[in-house]
Amino acid sequence: MSHDQDLESIAARVRENWGWFVALGVILVLGGLVIIAAPLAASIAVTLFIAAVLVIGGAIQIYQSFKVQGWAGFLWSLITGAIALAGGIIIYTNPLAGTLALTLVVAAVFVAQGISQIVFALRLRPHTGWVWVLIAGLVSLAAGGMIWAELPASADWALGLMAGISILFNGWSYIAIGLAARATAE
Repeated sequence: MSHDQDLESIAARVRENWGWFVALGVILVLGGLVIIAAPLAASIAVTLFIAAVLVIGGAIQIYQSFKVQGWAGFLWSLITGAIALAGGIIIYTNPLAGTLALTLVVAAVFVAQGISQIVFALRLRPHTGWVWVLIAGLVSLAAGGMIWAELPASADWALGLMAGISILFNGWSYIAIGLAARATAE
């Protein structure tokens, strides 16, 4: 099957199921709005999910490191797994402190990403589109700065708000896909 046939097959399936795309989109939009309305609960939920991933991943990594004990990376694998496991347990036992720590990391990432994008935009300056990279960098830098400036209070809303906005936009994208498929099906 060629690439064009694959694309047409996918498009046909989307057209046949456009209503499900719209329904999923509506559910995600509503869910995103609920999360945005309750950002602290969502922030804690995100933190607990990350804690669970760290605990499970750390435990599996520790187990795996003993399975390949003769491997040169045994010790590093064991240490990394132990750190992940311990970090997950610490976050799980005190999710508010974990939320604060994760919010601090998110703020730092936004600031670093913003600075990086601004520098990249200035290096791209003669090329078309460099302004969009600059704007993205400024927005990222501003978001990180606002989250950082509001710490510790921003820990109550930042992670939940970002999760809610992400889910909301995902929902709108599914609605757009479904409605576009419906329009081409008629």
